[in-house]
Amino acid sequence: MKQIEDGKRLKIFVGENHRHKGVPLFEAIIRKAIEQGLAGATIIKGVESFGRHHEIHTTKILRLAEDMPMVIEIVDSRERIDAFLPCLDEMIQEGTITISDVKVIKYSP
Repeated sequence: MKQIEDGKRLKIFVGENHRHKGVPLFEAIIRKAIEQGLAGATIIKGVESFGRHHEIHTTKILRLAEDMPMVIEIVDSRERIDAFLPCLDEMIQEGTITISDVKVIKYSP
């Protein structure tokens, strides 16, 4: 069965070394997403990036491979994403969040 609906995609960009209460921030965000009942989340580790300080982080050179980018992507309804944002305000000290409209196509037996 195929189901189509509108949704929101939340992308959270943080550093691999960022922490929240002693836990890697990306892990803390995933745990909070589960606790809040969000549909699902994926963590993607970047291989190269730069941010507002224009410092390159890359896996190509060992000394520059520190604090690699982590992207947490969550897709859910507008209401659930909006309800999750205050949790992120409490957790993230440095990073970037983007929110975009998406068309969600779900397949199930």
